Amino acid sequence: MLSYKIDGGEFIKPQFDNYPDGTMKIDVAQADKCEKVEIRWLYENETEQMQLFFIASNLKERFPKAEMTLFMPYLPNARMDRVHSDTEVFTLKYFCRFINAIGFDKVTVLDVHSSVGAALLDRCENLSPAPYIGKALEAAGFDPDNDYLFFPDEGAMKRYSSMFTVKHAGFGIKKRDWSTGKILGLDVDGDDPAGRNIFIIDDICAYGGTVFYSAQKLKELGCKDINVYFSHCENSIEKGKLFGCGLIKNIYTTNSICTLAENDILKIMKL
Repeated sequence: MLSYKIDGGEFIKPQFDNYPDGTMKIDVAQADKCEKVEIRWLYENETEQMQLFFIASNLKERFPKAEMTLFMPYLPNARMDRVHSDTEVFTLKYFCRFINAIGFDKVTVLDVHSSVGAALLDRCENLSPAPYIGKALEAAGFDPDNDYLFFPDEGAMKRYSSMFTVKHAGFGIKKRDWSTGKILGLDVDGDDPAGRNIFIIDDICAYGGTVFYSAQKLKELGCKDINVYFSHCENSIEKGKLFGCGLIKNIYTTNSICTLAENDILKIMKL
């Protein structure tokens, strides 16, 4: 979803339609002058990429001296941060090149999945998710002296463990079938989770397989309630096992990419 605001006013949603041939028809609000334009992109699909180009180009043409920034909390193509053969297309590199070509004065992302993405974007600010994780911890009633922070893998532990001071923590070590790439299970490295409430932190969720196996193992080890935080949660989570497995109390995420309605488990924090 795209919106923009001029000189600190209210966010405005452009009007989108299509001509009979399928090409875009876009209308934006009238303004006589402008010193600053803020464009906000909460990603839903790739069609919005061209909408962004048309809208930003129009506003730059109308207000050539205005500062123009982009708030894009979820970085599309962030998972494709490297290629392993000549047949693979380095989509993240080309997407960032596209954004750079528009010429924003600043591009702000949230908890970017790969540092490669932040490095490829010009004038990029990568926001820490700590304030959102903190809100989720508070909502879950997390006790830093008695409860347990868990990270699904060592990468998540390195990314988030320094943000909070707790007495009990651990991370997952995946057991994988390397011939298929399928996760077979998970071992826990760290403090004993038995009898403790667990709070799991990760950056992005598609189907939630890693967190599902984490929750299974933590329950086997005798933990109590499990709450989860994702900075970015794809709508595909409802096709995975987390909602119906009975292992998870609450899942907290932002609306950076998730457009699902809240339910008994899913809790969404608006950016």
